[in-house]
Amino acid sequence: MAYTISMIENDITDKLNRIYPELYRQKKMIAAAESCTGGWVAKAITDIEGSSQWFDCSIITYSDRAKMDLLGVKQTTLDNHGAVSQPVVKEMVLGLLDRCNANIGVSISGIAGPGGGSDDKPVGTVWIAWATPGVLIEALRFQFNGDRNQVRLQSVYEAIKGIERILLEQNE
Repeated sequence: MAYTISMIENDITDKLNRIYPELYRQKKMIAAAESCTGGWVAKAITDIEGSSQWFDCSIITYSDRAKMDLLGVKQTTLDNHGAVSQPVVKEMVLGLLDRCNANIGVSISGIAGPGGGSDDKPVGTVWIAWATPGVLIEALRFQFNGDRNQVRLQSVYEAIKGIERILLEQNE
């Protein structure tokens, strides 16, 4: 059975409804640095009543200049690796946490399509990184299928899954 956008959106909401009591219990806040998702992580979170108790902010940095100015991504990192890369999402998430009041951060940069892909970074390539202040936890590359909205939605879902995983690990 193929997942529909509404099924994935429901999964995201269900996951967030499981996550937020733990965030609240641990007195933790989350934040996001979004590029290709354009604020969709923040939208999914703020759709939940009371999210101001556990969500600090989302910084949407679609352009390279915004990544540098708002998150501290280095020009040399962008020049050497491109915006859709492991080094860039690492700098994005660590820069995010330096600039906000969150305990857990996630950053996302990808090629949602329909254009913009290349042989080494085809449409659907997305990098996501998670960190706590000063500590990179992981950065993963995904290759999603589907149209622009499907790629973006799968990115949001994986970002939220990673936050849940971090919370569970920190709770052990």
